[in-house]
Amino acid sequence: MNVTFRQLRVFAEVARLSSVQRAAEQLHLTPPAVSMQIKELEGQVGLPLFDRVGRRLSLSTAGEYFLVYARRLLGTLKEADDAMARFKRIESGLLTIGMVSSAKYFLPQLLAQFHTEHPAIDVRLRLGNREQLAAWMRANEVDLSIMGRPPKDFANRAEPFAMHPHVLVTAPNHPFALAESVPAAALAREAFIVREPGSGTRAALEEYLERHHLQPMFVMEMDSTEAIKQAVMAGLGVSLISLHTIGLEWRNGLIAAPHVEGLPLMRRWHVVNTAGKLLSPAAEALRYFVLERGEAHLAAMFAEHASLG
Repeated sequence: MNVTFRQLRVFAEVARLSSVQRAAEQLHLTPPAVSMQIKELEGQVGLPLFDRVGRRLSLSTAGEYFLVYARRLLGTLKEADDAMARFKRIESGLLTIGMVSSAKYFLPQLLAQFHTEHPAIDVRLRLGNREQLAAWMRANEVDLSIMGRPPKDFANRAEPFAMHPHVLVTAPNHPFALAESVPAAALAREAFIVREPGSGTRAALEEYLERHHLQPMFVMEMDSTEAIKQAVMAGLGVSLISLHTIGLEWRNGLIAAPHVEGLPLMRRWHVVNTAGKLLSPAAEALRYFVLERGEAHLAAMFAEHASLG
């Protein structure tokens, strides 16, 4: 096959987004140019890589297999590019950073500071849960990840850079919000709104409940911290979430974070990359920046929460 890396990049992006239009926007190409690249690639492969129903695209069986090899080839090319950049000592290019949803409340501001000092480095963010970030790192689709609990199922370098407290949140008129302190045993009677399995926040809750021998009822499971906060504010239940996600609601009296026995549960934020991977100078620059500035940045953003954390 006379396949080009350009075609592989276009194919992988269309597969990720299931849309020619959105892939074109991400790649700064026109939709006809993206469609042409896919058509030429399918001609080289000799098989349809997508099933098309109207404007909707989904990978064919052949496309699902081919995507594995396409990502492997793109990952190897990225490693070669990073290795050459290390020889050149060039701090430029594109970095892809994975982050868990709780990090979106502080990481973009930190990256804005980084970009001011390193204007030649462009940063792209990918949002996912802990398991998705681990998969992206294994596939070499992200350079670094920002998460609370590092993966355990593959070798990685995880470096802590700041504390990450988790607190119980309730509606402002909940009885807990009016109490001076709440014993852990009282949570057994509460309806909990929880994150999906695989998320660090869900793991933190399960750790706390196991430690205090509690088995409350899980009434809702959501894959979005924002959705959980809305449900809590509406009085549908309580939840354990990152203190770093409730700043706006807490300041405006829309959500309460009562003092509960054994809380806040203190975790750590980590910057993570695949073990043994040679980072590009640009990725190393960001890694050092996060390790050196991350804690102070979080402290400044969430100083008003010191009494809770």
